[in-house]
Amino acid sequence: MQEKYPDATLRSGTAQKKACNRAKLKMAGAMVAAILVGSTLVSCGTQTVAATNGTTEASATGAPATGAPKAPATQVPVTKAPATQVPVTKAPATQAPVTKAPATQAPASKTPGATPAAAGTALAMLAGLEVKGRAPKTGYTRQAFGPAWKDVDHNGCDTRNDVLASQLSHITYTGSVPCQIKSGTLMDPFSGKAIGFLRGQATSGLVQIDHVVPLSDAWQKGAQKLTAERREAVANDPMNLVATDGRLNAQKGDSDAASWLPPLKSARCDYVARQIAVKVRYDLWVTTGEHAAMSTILATCPKQPAVTSALKTKKATSAVGVTTPEIVPAPATKRAVPAPPKTTAPAGAVYYQNCTAVRAAGADPIRTGDPGYSRKLDRDGDGVGCE
Repeated sequence: MQEKYPDATLRSGTAQKKACNRAKLKMAGAMVAAILVGSTLVSCGTQTVAATNGTTEASATGAPATGAPKAPATQVPVTKAPATQVPVTKAPATQAPVTKAPATQAPASKTPGATPAAAGTALAMLAGLEVKGRAPKTGYTRQAFGPAWKDVDHNGCDTRNDVLASQLSHITYTGSVPCQIKSGTLMDPFSGKAIGFLRGQATSGLVQIDHVVPLSDAWQKGAQKLTAERREAVANDPMNLVATDGRLNAQKGDSDAASWLPPLKSARCDYVARQIAVKVRYDLWVTTGEHAAMSTILATCPKQPAVTSALKTKKATSAVGVTTPEIVPAPATKRAVPAPPKTTAPAGAVYYQNCTAVRAAGADPIRTGDPGYSRKLDRDGDGVGCE
């Protein structure tokens, strides 16, 4: 039977093109369906598109595929969810507050004397001392500082008895020599102990007179350049003298503050303040170690007052019930009738076996430099024997 439309091939090709066009238009939805139900390929000329009927149509030349009749192409309706975006809430861009620490400078390292000390204090006086090394001890002798225990204040009493009188309590006097103390009680400033003093060869050494700035130390730190008169003042200045336990005085020797300090800690500030005052008065210097030791002590008592005057000489007083002779100046030498001259032998030629011999010869008290003086006659080592 002749077909109604003779150009069947054209009709077939037109239908195929339409089918391809429809397939193209619906490709997007079909792709989703193909993933779900499986896909077949539909050939549109030289293009291959996805179909959804479970059969395969392909023609390289555009001819219709032969075989089982086609089932009507159905499409699985694809419901597209409206494209929505999850709202993203953006936090406002904020910066964490930056706390800036105030710009500070590291504290400068303090050196001794860097912080001005209060005026009138021992610390302020220390700041004025020269600091340098110790000079040689060459040439030092006790005699370089003059006779021991000179009466520098011309009160008729030698310096040793002046110091004892200023520190002892319950004093009695010998009565044979003006101002000469026979006994008393010392409250030792270096140890805090009470020590009984009794004049005599066996007992005087229990209480000795300490040079706060030892004479040997003074010599090595400037005194060798002083005049003889100034060195004598160093040795006899009451500010540089203190009665103390003989054992501690021997222990100290010629040590400075870097090597020795009083065992009683409460006495150290005054002790160091005295040393500073003596060195300032007599133009002496301190070593680096000595300066550091003094600074360390005074740091515990920054308000320690400077010592600006010598110890006041205490008038001789007696305890209740003890008779104290009147202190009178030594009698003036009579020139009208001179005493017969003594034959003075060289120091090495005079010898006294003991203090009895010294007294028998009228040579007591015998002092350093006097003919016949020897250390065995001066048990306390104060330069005065047979007191």
